[in-house]
Amino acid sequence: MKWCLITLRQTYQHGAAGWHPPMLSKLAKHVAVISGGGSGLGRATAEHLVKSGARVVLLDLPSSDGAVVAERLGENATFCPTDVTSEEQVSAALDLAESLYGEPVSSAISCAGILHAAKTVSRKGVAYPLDAFSRVLHVNVVGTFNVSRLAAQRMVARAPDEDGQRGVIVNTASIAAFDGQARRPATVDTVHVQCR
Repeated sequence: MKWCLITLRQTYQHGAAGWHPPMLSKLAKHVAVISGGGSGLGRATAEHLVKSGARVVLLDLPSSDGAVVAERLGENATFCPTDVTSEEQVSAALDLAESLYGEPVSSAISCAGILHAAKTVSRKGVAYPLDAFSRVLHVNVVGTFNVSRLAAQRMVARAPDEDGQRGVIVNTASIAAFDGQARRPATVDTVHVQCR
């Protein structure tokens, strides 16, 4: 996986050249939302953060294993059924995190994503369905940006920590942007957009 890292900080004090990720070493202080938290990379991220003392809200579809995962993780984890493309649902998840843990989120990790496997043109001459392509782009790109922008809005309301930082946003993407895969043009395109 390629990790694209964005931090919100007081750049007028520190400047881009002096950046270092001290917040990542202080996981026990974090309140995190993790999209795609019901399985795969999102679940593994939640497990690691909770083990390090962070408090997490797992965002995933109602049909996911998010509730089961949160229950297994214990009192520092909760599940909020969320479609990442919905402003209202993502805002509700951020509200839940703040009400449960007493402070705005300090971390947002985006692991939610979908695939649609089909050739651009099949052997039978059928073109890749545009609605499927649009859906993959909407979830993988718009959904990731939606979580990032709404979490960033909450983070800027936080007081800076001792290092002058207010939060961290981590967006994950597959290597497919750089090492294309047959039958997955939408996935390759969305990952390419996320990592540029």
